[in-house]
Amino acid sequence: MEKTYLNISKASDIAVFKERITYRFLEMIPGLISLGTLFWVLVLSWWRPAWVAVFIILFCFYYLLKIIFLAFHQVVSYFKMKRHLKIDWATRVKKINRWKDIYHLIILPTYKEGIEVIEESVGALLNSRYPKNKMIVILAIEERAGKRGLKIARDIRNKYKDKFLRFEVSLHPKNIPGEIAGKGSNSAWAAKIAKKEIIDILKIPYKNVLVSNFDIDSKVYPDYFSCLTWYYLKVKNPLKTSYQPIPVYNNNVWNAHAFSRVVATSNTFWQMVQQERAEKLTTYSTHAMPFQAWVDVGYPANIVSDDSRIFWRAYLYYNGNYRVVPIYYPVSMDAVVASNLLQTAINQYRQQKRWAWGCNEIPYLIYGFWKNKKIPKWNKFIHLYTVIDGFWSWATAALLIFCLGWLPVVLGGEKFSTTILSYNLPFLTGRIMTFSLIGLIISAILSTLMLPRRPKNISRLKGLTVFLQWILLPFTLIIFGTFPALDAQIRLMLGRYMGFLVTEKVRK
Repeated sequence: MEKTYLNISKASDIAVFKERITYRFLEMIPGLISLGTLFWVLVLSWWRPAWVAVFIILFCFYYLLKIIFLAFHQVVSYFKMKRHLKIDWATRVKKINRWKDIYHLIILPTYKEGIEVIEESVGALLNSRYPKNKMIVILAIEERAGKRGLKIARDIRNKYKDKFLRFEVSLHPKNIPGEIAGKGSNSAWAAKIAKKEIIDILKIPYKNVLVSNFDIDSKVYPDYFSCLTWYYLKVKNPLKTSYQPIPVYNNNVWNAHAFSRVVATSNTFWQMVQQERAEKLTTYSTHAMPFQAWVDVGYPANIVSDDSRIFWRAYLYYNGNYRVVPIYYPVSMDAVVASNLLQTAINQYRQQKRWAWGCNEIPYLIYGFWKNKKIPKWNKFIHLYTVIDGFWSWATAALLIFCLGWLPVVLGGEKFSTTILSYNLPFLTGRIMTFSLIGLIISAILSTLMLPRRPKNISRLKGLTVFLQWILLPFTLIIFGTFPALDAQIRLMLGRYMGFLVTEKVRK
């Protein structure tokens, strides 16, 4: 059966009326589940306060156990990353006979970023220890960026064109029908140019090319490509595997505001935890995959969350025979920083909302699993549960823990307020949350250990704030977690589809 369903980005893409209506209902599921949870907690706090009180207590216990579980994996992942950084991957990979056959296609999609941001990323590629004559770099710019963007791209190409096997600029045309302007469509166009004008002309076998789709602020550590190549040559079924490094937001961490650092580091820690649960891991932000799979599957140009969508497209295309292998090696990127505090907060919210728009994977997966009969049912169930639970927790957990635990006491009426359960509810939830501080302390310690060297112009006092910033976590979880997640889910539920929101890159 032709897998045309792989290209769906929204309900209107489906030609068959009944299936289009079904998909439209599926798009409402994330919002209905999250809003339904919050609505019934509110209503039942008044109607059946004892039920909600028990639910809140059980949920807090569940959350405590989850924190302990996540903290354990977070620590294990951290020490694995430290070990990976100590390995001489450039020497290790050379012990494998085929390593010289492997080329790296590196796509750097950019829009209106300044030349200093782009040069930092290209400079990091140049400083890597992998042979540059095995690296093809595509600086992917947007036509809509105008003459300034084209000039910057040409200047950089002229500076670096002799440093790699090939360094080319691709110009992504604007207003291509069916595309969403953003990283995904730009990267897809760049790969087509690389295939046609470089890889095919040089007759490089697709199985010998690994494509890394970077964010423009992605800066690799020296042994990244050697480490990636080693994994590619050592894992089972490498052609049906994506490779996920750990994103660390250290490029500008000393210039970031405290709340921005907390949000960025929380994202790093979540990815570190996911690395430990490879069966549930999907591609995120900077990642790599075999060029053969990229060509077979086709990179999505009509979706905002292209980094996760490419994994699910490949998973469906290969009938479940596709996975992500965690690489415990970091790639450094930017925390959100803008020209002032207010704009930083706005940009942070927008970035989180763009990431939360990944909730559109829920209808995509349900529909894709219905269409694809070859994937085992148990695998479908596990993946759906993981994705739905993740976006539901993102949108509701912080509110349930920090804000709604008191609702049965306030709304339950005099009859409930005189019960032992009412008296003990704040005490029990408070104690549980106190025990959960272990996760906060671990995060504070690890975030301090992962800091790059403090610049001379940064005071020692700011080093202390990096540790103390974690007292902001409850607020960041709600303001930059729950609210943008609910925003994205409500938009999807109402059919108000998002475009790609570019996060400003600032150097101070």
